[in-house]
Amino acid sequence: MTDFLLLAFIFLVAGVIAVPLASKFGLGSVLGYLLAGMIISPTLGVLGVDIVGLQHFAEFGVVMMLFLVGLELEPKRLWEMRGRLIGLGGGQVIITILLMMGISMISGWDWRLSLVTGMILSLSSTAIVLQTLNEKGLMKSDGGEGSFSVLLFQDIAVIPMLAFLPLLAMPELVETAAQAATHGAEGGDHSGDLNLIANLSAWQAGLVTIAAVALVVLVGNYLTRPIFRFIALAQLRELFTAAALMFVIGIAVLMSLVGLSPALGTFLAGVVLANSEYRHELESDIEPFKGLLLGLFFMTVGAGIDIPELVGSFGSIAYWTAILIGTKVAVLWVLGRIFGINGADRWLFALGLAQAGEFGFVLLSFVTTNNIMPTDIADGLLLVVALSMLITPLLFILYDKVIAPRFDGAQEREADALPEDSHIIVAGRGRFGGIVGRILEGAGHNPTIIDYSSKQLDMLQKFGVKAYFGDATRPDLLHAAGINDAKLLIIAIDGKDQVNAMVKYASKNYPHLHVIARAFDRNHVHELWALGCRDIIRETYDSSVRMGRSAIQALGTSRDAAQRMVDVFERMDRRSMLSTADVYDIDIPAHENEALHQRIKENAEIWETDLRENLAAAREGTLDAESLNLDKYPLPEIVTREFKD
Repeated sequence: MTDFLLLAFIFLVAGVIAVPLASKFGLGSVLGYLLAGMIISPTLGVLGVDIVGLQHFAEFGVVMMLFLVGLELEPKRLWEMRGRLIGLGGGQVIITILLMMGISMISGWDWRLSLVTGMILSLSSTAIVLQTLNEKGLMKSDGGEGSFSVLLFQDIAVIPMLAFLPLLAMPELVETAAQAATHGAEGGDHSGDLNLIANLSAWQAGLVTIAAVALVVLVGNYLTRPIFRFIALAQLRELFTAAALMFVIGIAVLMSLVGLSPALGTFLAGVVLANSEYRHELESDIEPFKGLLLGLFFMTVGAGIDIPELVGSFGSIAYWTAILIGTKVAVLWVLGRIFGINGADRWLFALGLAQAGEFGFVLLSFVTTNNIMPTDIADGLLLVVALSMLITPLLFILYDKVIAPRFDGAQEREADALPEDSHIIVAGRGRFGGIVGRILEGAGHNPTIIDYSSKQLDMLQKFGVKAYFGDATRPDLLHAAGINDAKLLIIAIDGKDQVNAMVKYASKNYPHLHVIARAFDRNHVHELWALGCRDIIRETYDSSVRMGRSAIQALGTSRDAAQRMVDVFERMDRRSMLSTADVYDIDIPAHENEALHQRIKENAEIWETDLRENLAAAREGTLDAESLNLDKYPLPEIVTREFKD
C-alpha cells in the first residue's frame, strides 16, 4: 500500500509542478508531462517501477480519448467538413506515409518496417496543436481550421491503422516471441489474456468479431438511453459517472476478448452516441479520467526515454527528426496551396502540424507488443517522436516572430474601393459590429462597413449584405473611407491592441470625430479612456445587466421595479468608472498604480452601503436613476461628454 501511495505521489507532484511551468513558457501540457517523466525517471529506476506495465495501464487514457473523439463526430458536422477532411487530412496522411516509407527503404529498411514507420510518423500532436492554436487565438483562422481538419482525420485514421498493423507482423519476430512463450510455459508461466477466439477457426473468429461489433452498435443505439434514464432516477452524480466508466470499460473488455483494439470499440461507441441526449453528460464525466490517464501515459513515455541512448545516438535521432519535419512541412505547404490556404495561414498550417504526435507513442507500444517492429528500432523512433514534439514550440515561435510579421499588411485580396460620401465608418462586421450596422441601416443611415475577413464578407454578400474588404487599422484605408469628413467612427474589431491603436490614431488626428469603441473588459475601458475615447461600450455589459434584471424579476420583483433597480446600478457604475479612470495611467500596470488602488478602495466603501440603500429605494419606487446623488464619487477634472459603458 505504501509503495502504491508513494508512486502515485511522485507522479502527481511531477505533473503538478512541471505542467504549469511548461504551459507558462509556451511548451504545452503534453510536453510538460513528457519532461516530468524524464525528470522522475531516475527515481522510478531506483524504486524498481515497471514503467512498461504502468504504461499499458495508462494507455486506457487513449481509449477514453478516442471515445470522446467519437462523441464529437456528428454525421452533419463531418459532412460539412468533408472537402478539407478528406482532401487535406487524407492527402497529408497518405502522402506522408508514402514519402517516409520511400526514405526508409532508401536507407535500407525492410518494406514492412518502412510502411509502419511512415504510418507512425504521419500523425501529428492533437493536444499540442489545438492547445497552442486556442492560446494564440488562431483557431478560427484558415490555418487553424485547416489544422483541425487534418488532426480530426488523423484521429480517425488511427483506428484502421490499429486494425491493419498486425498484418505487417514480421515472421522472425513472431517466431522469437512464440519460442519465448513456449519456454515460459515450460517454466510454469500460465499467465495470459482471456481470448474468446483463441481456439476458433478463422471463419468462426470472424463471426464472433462481427457479432461483438454489432453488439456495441446495438447497445449504443437501444440500451444506453433506458439504462441512463434508470440511473438518473437516483439523482446521484457519482452513479452516472460510474455508469459512464462501466460503459467504456465494458466495451474495451469486449473488444479485447475478440482480439480487437479497445480503442476501436470505444471510438465506434462514441460515434453511435454522438446524437444522444446523454452525450454532453458522458463527455463531462469521462473527461477528467481521460486527462489524468493521458497525463500519466505521457509521463510514463517520458520516463521510458533512454537519455543515454538519446545522447549517444543524437546525430541519427536529429537526422530523422529533421527528415520528418522537413517532409511534413513540404507536404502540408503544398496541400495548403492546393486547398486555398494562403499567406501566413499556410505557414501556420505547415509548421504547426510538422511534428509527430502522441498517437505515435501508442502505435509504437502496439507494434512492439504485437511483434511488428524490433524493440531497438521502436526505441529510436520513440526518441524521434519525442524530439519532434519538443521542437514544436520553437516552430510556433518561428511563425510568430519571423513569418507572420512578413505578412502583416500584405493582403491576399486587394482592398475594395470605398465610398467617400459616407459620414459613418464601422470597423468590423462580426457578431458585434453586425448588429450595430443593421441598426444604423434600419434607422436610414448608410454606414461604410469595413472588415478584414475575406471569408466573412463572401458569406455576407450571399445574403445581400454590403460591406467592404480592408484592414481598418491602416490610416490610408481610413482616409480612403472618408475619415476626414466623417462624423462617427465605430470600432468593433477583434483584438485589444488593434482597438487601442485605432482609438489613439483617431483621437490624435481627428479631434472632431466622435469615436465609439468596443471594450473587452473593465480594465480595457480605462485604457481607452486614457487614449482619448469618451464613448466606450463594454461588449458583455448590457447583456449582463439585462440578465441581472431578469434574475430580480424571477425572484418576485415587478418588471418596472427591476428596471429602476438596474438603471440605478448602471448610473452608479458609470460614475464609479469615471472616478477610477481619472487616476488610471496607461503607462503604469494596474497592479502597480497606488493611486488607482486607493481610489478603488475609497469607492468600494461608499459603493457597498449606497448600492444596497439605493436599490432598496428603487424597488419601493422612491428613487430613480435621474434623482441619484453621486457627489460622493470624485470626478475627473475634465469631462467632455457623458461617459457611457
